Amino acid sequence: MVGLKPSDVPPTMAVKFLGAGTAACFADLLTFPLDTAKVRLQIQGENQAAQAARLVQYRGVLGTILTMVRTEGPCSPYNGLVAGLQRQMSFASIRIGLYDSVKQFYTPKGSDNSSVTTRILAGCTTGAMAVTCAQPTDVVKVRFQASIHLGPGSDRKYSGTMDAYRTIAREEGVRGLWKGTWPNIMRNAIVNCAEMVTYDVLKEKLLESHLLTDNFPCHFVSAFGAGFCATVVASPVDVVKTRYMNSPPGQYLSPVDCMIKTVAQEGPTAFYKGFTPAFLRLGSWNVVMFVTYEQLQRALMLWESPF
Repeated sequence: MVGLKPSDVPPTMAVKFLGAGTAACFADLLTFPLDTAKVRLQIQGENQAAQAARLVQYRGVLGTILTMVRTEGPCSPYNGLVAGLQRQMSFASIRIGLYDSVKQFYTPKGSDNSSVTTRILAGCTTGAMAVTCAQPTDVVKVRFQASIHLGPGSDRKYSGTMDAYRTIAREEGVRGLWKGTWPNIMRNAIVNCAEMVTYDVLKEKLLESHLLTDNFPCHFVSAFGAGFCATVVASPVDVVKTRYMNSPPGQYLSPVDCMIKTVAQEGPTAFYKGFTPAFLRLGSWNVVMFVTYEQLQRALMLWESPF
């Protein structure tokens, strides 16, 4: 047996909520540079004049990270980490921690198992709820990840995470903190369905077929499959979300306008810019998060149980 033994008592909602947020923060700490590389690749080519002036070109995942370290310093791949952790504690706690409860709510009374449709509906619901609550943290995270600082003489728009919240609210209004909410809801509803439903179904089938037991190997395989499915279906929406949230006021009229301009200027393949870092990030993030989440739930239930 690998890891802690499953608890005889189902985890409480509080355990799932805390465990999901903590596990997501741990996964973010390990994979954040990949997420930053994905953002830089997604916005590359968006504004050709500004890009030419910067004279910074990114090629591939490792090349992007190395270029950032060389031109902006060793900490640059972690730009926006504070906002990223704030995001995960609110975002992941809701979309992952409440998934089972919402799934049970949608499951008809008397039914032993939840259908795939019910699981998709639960994933869409918790994903949308999470985005609505955590959108300001995502906006600030993307702004930090997208900003390029070429040396001590370059301007820094935000002095810190809290200053970013205040500056965006002052310059763009409070609505600026919720910029890109609709494409983000679409993106995260898709991602949440792909991640949670794929993980849920794969884990269930592996256990039912007795190929694996409810421990680390099962969680690893299920999480890897969830990460791949999420990347394939979410990349187009993710590119639009990143570009729209990072854009200055007036560049795009709406997320749809952003999508149309992207296709017109760069072709449909632009929707899969940054796919490799997105998959590396989502795949590794899902593995770390789900494995940690499963173990944290069991550890918390042991801690709650009387000795």
